[in-house]
Amino acid sequence: MPSNKSVSDAPIVQFTNCRILRSHQLQREDLWVREGKILNPEKLFFEEKGSADIQLDCKDSIIAPGFIDVQINGGFGVDFSLATDDFKSGIDLVSQKILSHGVTSFCPTLVTSPPAVYHQVLPQISIRNGGAHGAGILGAHLEGPFISKEKKGAHPEHCLRTFEAGAFQDLLATYGSLDCVRIVTLAPEMKRSSEVIWELTKRGICVSLGHSVANLSQAEDAVQHGATFITHLFNAMLPFHHRDPGIVGLLTSDKIPAGRRVFYGMISDGIHTNPAALRIAHRAHPKGLVLVTDAIAGMGLAPGRHTLGQQVVEIDGLNTYIAGTKTLSGSVATMDTCVRHFQEATGCSVEIALEAASLHPAQLLGIEHKKGTLNYDSDADFLMLSDDLYVQATYIAGEEVWRQDALGM
Repeated sequence: MPSNKSVSDAPIVQFTNCRILRSHQLQREDLWVREGKILNPEKLFFEEKGSADIQLDCKDSIIAPGFIDVQINGGFGVDFSLATDDFKSGIDLVSQKILSHGVTSFCPTLVTSPPAVYHQVLPQISIRNGGAHGAGILGAHLEGPFISKEKKGAHPEHCLRTFEAGAFQDLLATYGSLDCVRIVTLAPEMKRSSEVIWELTKRGICVSLGHSVANLSQAEDAVQHGATFITHLFNAMLPFHHRDPGIVGLLTSDKIPAGRRVFYGMISDGIHTNPAALRIAHRAHPKGLVLVTDAIAGMGLAPGRHTLGQQVVEIDGLNTYIAGTKTLSGSVATMDTCVRHFQEATGCSVEIALEAASLHPAQLLGIEHKKGTLNYDSDADFLMLSDDLYVQATYIAGEEVWRQDALGM
């Protein structure tokens, strides 16, 4: 009889005594992993006549896909919008530290900055797989500078830009390169934004609508040209109005092209969005909700003064303000906290809460065949969680990269 080495010499690990999030349900079955991928046990048994080399007892934990944060500005004293010579060590630190929050992949986010900052920082961001060194990098999220002055939020007004005659060339000149860029947030009411959205989408870059005074028809036009995301719904956009619901109206619009889904980010930190607004959005369009932290350099640090790009930010508890104002500026919430708050605020199932931080961001980025699920052949990036959704251990490519110490459990 052929052994389990007939296909590969790599060890097979079987995670037992667990509930796996698969096909939108927690299922009591084992998880099988080899060479960083999730195995189909039936194929293993019947085709390879294989068996496990290592068995791990999960002690009735939940196993869920790793979280994917598509909007994170920094953390632990590191600000992705500050041009430094040791930028790489900063991004390495953040990617290491967020493993304890259950984040296995992320999009480092730059707020509105001068062109010189983009030119210095973007070449230092490289798309890479996660591992013991930290969460994987999926590409940069550039939030601005092509946004509305009226809804600039924490973005510095003197750095804002509009699209001139050569709109897409303006954008290229501003950023310097799009090689590692995954998401661009812009205001769709800007002149020539449609052609920019079209060009970005053609290059496989996700376009997000935000920091905007767009009405609903301008937002719908942007979606028809390829936009698929809304940056932190309700924040930095016109408030919902019954005669023109603005960008918020995309959640129930009948003008979305067939076969397309609009996703929207929510900062579920208990500060940026009232629980009632979170419930309204979730009930209106549950399959589009993507949890984001919008975390800034002060995440993981004591209250006080920190930076967000060109601005000074004051942290007071969970509130973060542009210094001397009451303008909110990012959050200091961690992704696992956002997942727990979302579940508590909406009363949704554990499965739905976990998918908002894993499956939905993967679908937004078009990587759901690899990440965001525990389907067979997908990347073995997953978490062990308690019933109340506290992260007990984080795995990337089937390897344990972080574990809550015994005293802390």
